[in-house]
Amino acid sequence: MKRITFYFLLFTLLLTSCAPTSTPTPVEPQTITILTHDSFAIGEDVIKAFEADNNAKVTFLQSGDAGAVLNQAVLTKNAPLADILFGVDNTFLSRALDADIFEVYQSPALTDIADEFKLDPSNRALPVDYGDVCINYDKNYFTEKNLPVPQSFEDLAKPEYKDLLVMENPATSSPGLAFLLATRAYFGDDYLDYWKSLKANGTIVVDGWETAYYTNFSASSGKGPQPMVVSYASSPAAEVFFASPAPTESPTASIVASGMCFRQIEFVGILKNTPNQTLAQKFVDFMLSQQFQEDMPLNMFVYPVNKNAPLPEVFKNFAQVAKNPAALSAAEIASNRDTWIEAWTAAMK
Repeated sequence: MKRITFYFLLFTLLLTSCAPTSTPTPVEPQTITILTHDSFAIGEDVIKAFEADNNAKVTFLQSGDAGAVLNQAVLTKNAPLADILFGVDNTFLSRALDADIFEVYQSPALTDIADEFKLDPSNRALPVDYGDVCINYDKNYFTEKNLPVPQSFEDLAKPEYKDLLVMENPATSSPGLAFLLATRAYFGDDYLDYWKSLKANGTIVVDGWETAYYTNFSASSGKGPQPMVVSYASSPAAEVFFASPAPTESPTASIVASGMCFRQIEFVGILKNTPNQTLAQKFVDFMLSQQFQEDMPLNMFVYPVNKNAPLPEVFKNFAQVAKNPAALSAAEIASNRDTWIEAWTAAMK
C-alpha cells in the first residue's frame, strides 16, 4: 500500500514538472498627466528614461499661457484634468496657493536647490527654473535705422520708439505680468501714468508670448512689425541655437538696464485629488533632478535651479542675466496683483 502511494505521488510530481508554466501578465504602465503651458518642452529621451524606470506613461496637457493654465486648474480643482501642474510662476504663485490646488510635498531633491528660489514654505509649489523677463530687440532694425537702443522705461515712451514695442497681456500671460510688475516696482503709484504714455506711443498688446514673439516680433519671423518684444534674457541664445548654420552672434539682444527686467521663477505642484500621488511625487523628484534640470536650458531656454546642473555653452556665450532685476516681494505681489491688473486693463482700453 505504501509503495502504491509512493508511485502515485511520484507520477503526480512528474506531471506537474512537465506542465507548461504560465507567463505572468505584464503590468500595464501607469499614466501620469502633466498640465502645463504651451512653451513647455523637454527631451524625449529624458521622459522615456522616467517612463522606463517607473513603468509609466507620461502625457502632457498644454493649455495656453501660464495664467490660462492656472485658471483652468483652479476651475477644475475638484475633478482635476491632470496629476501635476507645472508652470505657475512667482507672479501667479499666491493665486495658486490661495486656491489650495496643490498637495504638500517636501521632495528630497530640494536639498540641491538654493533657498532664494523656495518661495513657498509649505512646499506645495516647488521651484523648477528661473529666467529674467526683459525687452528683447532686433539688432538689425536699430542698426539700419541708426536708432539708439532704449535704455530706460522712459525711453520707450519717446516719439522715436512709437509703434515699436509688442508685449503680452498681463491678465493672461506670465511674462506680460512680469513686465507690468517691473514697471510697478520702478514707478510706484505712478505706474498707470506711465502705461498711458506707452499706449499713446503705440505699444501693442497680444494675448501670449507665442504670438508676441513669433508673429509680431521682427527678428524671429522676419515679417513682424515690432522690433522690440517682451521676452526673456535667454532668448538671444535660442536664436543662435536654432539657426542653421549657427551665427557667430545673436540677431537679438536683451535690454538688461537696472530695474527693467523681472526675475521669473516657475514652480511645479501635485494637484489635489490625484489618484496617482506616489507616481506624481516621483515625477516631481525627477523634475528637480540633475538629469531633467540640465536638459531644460536647450528646450525651454530657462535656467535650472539645481546647483549641480551645468549650463550649455550657448547659454554661457549668448544668454544674459539681469544684474539688478526689479524687486517686489511675494507678499506685495499677492496683496496687489489682481488690483494692479484690473487697473492696467482699464487704463489700456
